[in-house]
Amino acid sequence: MKTRAIQYVVLIGVAAVFLGPLYWLLSTAFKQPTQIYQWPPAWWPHLTWENFSLAWKAAPFDRFFLNSTIITVIGTALKVVNAVLTAYAFAYLRLPFKKILFFAVLGAMMVPGHVTLLPNYLTVATLGWINSYAGLIIPGIGSAFATFLMRQHFLTLPTEVTDAAAVDGAGHLRTLWRVVLPMSRPMLITVVVITAVEEWNNFVWPLIVTNTASMRTLPVGLLILKDEEGLAAWGTIMAGTLLVLAPMLLIFLVAQRYIVGGITAGALKG
Repeated sequence: MKTRAIQYVVLIGVAAVFLGPLYWLLSTAFKQPTQIYQWPPAWWPHLTWENFSLAWKAAPFDRFFLNSTIITVIGTALKVVNAVLTAYAFAYLRLPFKKILFFAVLGAMMVPGHVTLLPNYLTVATLGWINSYAGLIIPGIGSAFATFLMRQHFLTLPTEVTDAAAVDGAGHLRTLWRVVLPMSRPMLITVVVITAVEEWNNFVWPLIVTNTASMRTLPVGLLILKDEEGLAAWGTIMAGTLLVLAPMLLIFLVAQRYIVGGITAGALKG
């Protein structure tokens, strides 16, 4: 009993560390200005929706939301399709230098993303894609991490099923669509959620490749909101932050039961 009590205390402490800042963000978004700077701190706000109205009107958040939605949906779709096709090739096709190419993919996972910012920007500028959806989406459609996850999962699937599909005359695309992907639903959902969160929260690349408010995304819009409202309007800033977090948080809550199984599936098989 004593050991279990210690475990509960540790778990509660860890939960408080992670959930405390999230609760403070949530409560501050609903607080009146006088409560935000109150000492001792007011943990229970007098609910007000004014901060959300101010945040939405302080910057063109409707346009930011549209841009983020377009980039997330299209970017996620292209990245996941690319990862699935590449992973299938690594798992099932006989290709020259396949192991070397796969090690190159693993090497790409170890390269910081900021290393590619300058060459990507020069390429986008040369193609005339500054302030365009193509410039925001195309440079990021390759994902070494998603490819690695899907390939490792495909290797755990029973080969008898794919062999039977080949005997029945199914080609690679039909085998992928009718056989492999239905058995890979948890991993596929996991990759989609991880990729969507990455696309939605991307800050540095949209900040670099756009210079007009009409093409900004929500994370960049928060920076504009802070600049316009100043450090004093924390209620407005937290309300804007909550508007950015809410869609991905809802997606995570809906898909969370698939994520643990998807992340661990095939993790030990090479």
